[in-house]
This record gives sequence, structure tokens and C-alpha cells, in this order.
Amino acid sequence: MRNLLRVVGLVAFLMVLPAAHAADASGTWKGAFDFQGSNIPLIFHFAIASGAVTGTVEGLPTTPAEIHDGKVDGSTVTFEVSTDYQGQTYKLVFKGAVAAAGDQIAFTLGTEDGTWKSQLTAVRGAETAPAVAGLDISGTWKGSFDFQGAIMPLMLHLTSAAGVVTGTVEGLPTTPAEIQEGKLDGDTVTFWLNTDYQGQTYKLVYKGKVTAGQIVFTFGTDDGSWGSTMTATKAM
Repeated sequence: MRNLLRVVGLVAFLMVLPAAHAADASGTWKGAFDFQGSNIPLIFHFAIASGAVTGTVEGLPTTPAEIHDGKVDGSTVTFEVSTDYQGQTYKLVFKGAVAAAGDQIAFTLGTEDGTWKSQLTAVRGAETAPAVAGLDISGTWKGSFDFQGAIMPLMLHLTSAAGVVTGTVEGLPTTPAEIQEGKLDGDTVTFWLNTDYQGQTYKLVYKGKVTAGQIVFTFGTDDGSWGSTMTATKAM
């Protein structure tokens, strides 16, 4: 009888062993990948239950993008999302390896047909919170945005002091365009500028979120008739 109980106990242990070693990826993760020379930040919100992964991905053209067919198998996380780009819908496939310490996920991602792919290392959200005390964004920043299917590069020359931001933006039809009413409040930078396009003058309003080495901007016309996004990285 004692031997039988030992066998039963061993079988029960082996049955639960895979679940004990399944990676716990629940929570918020942050990372960035390279797209045509620009860093694109992403935020992953994962919920794990019985080997299934659900949640959303923020930062793609379609945001938030809902996770589909999400699975966790040991230390491997896989899922798919759909996103639009330049009028077409693409399925992006993600495959990630969770580090043994559970603090990083190394992803490969790309289109379903393999025509494009990239890499991304995500870390848990709490570890990527920016230190905003004494934040200084002075320097030159480079990024690009999509305008009617064309990639438009911009260069921002910023100076920040005591919460005030000054400088210029190069690459717009009116270049350099002088920054107006620039402010730095915590990790948020805001300003506006004027530029001409097809004989008319437009006021463009910028709002950016500062993280380590990059600023994620949303910007557009003052009346909201046009808008875009851009990730600017600090020039070395």
C-alpha cells in the first residue's frame, strides 16, 4: 500500500510539473522595435490563464490591437494581432522567449507571409517607468512620420530649462520652424509651430511622451483635421 501511494504521488507530481514551469507573463510589458530607422515603442498587456494568452498591444497603427490565438508553452509566448498600414490590413505574428529570471521577453515579430520581420525585447512595465526628476530633453532628436504614403523625416533641435522648451524643427515645408510655447511637464513635452503647405499656413500642435532615449509624439493641425504620430530618438 505504501508503494502504491508513492506511485500515485509521483504521477500526480509529474502531471502538474509542466504548469509549475510555465512562464508567468501576466502584466504590462514595454519595448521597442526598429521600423525604417525609427524606434517604435509598444506596450503589451497580458493576461495568462490555463496556457492561454489574452490582452492588447498598444503602439501599432491600429491601437490597441487585440491579441488572438495567444498561447504560453513553457517559456515560449506566441500570439497574433491585426493592424492597418497605408490602407492595408496585416497580420503580425509574435513569438517570445521569457528569460529565466522572468524579467524580459525576447520577441521576434513579423508579417504572416514573412515579407517583413523585426526583433524586440520587452521588460516589465514597472522597470521601464521613466525617471522624470531633472528630466532634460536638450539636444537633437530625429524621427519620421507618414504623410499620404510618404515617409517624412524630421529633425528637432530642443533646449529645455526650468520647464520651458525652445528650439526649431527641420523637415517641414517651412524649415526651420520655430517652436512656440514649448513646455516640459514631468515626462510630457508640448509645443506648437506654424508651417506653410500649398499656399496656406497651418498651426501644428505637438505632444510628446519622453522615455529613455526617445520621445513618442502625437501631432496634427490645430483644428484636428489632420494628425499623425512619430517616435523621435536622440541623435548621438
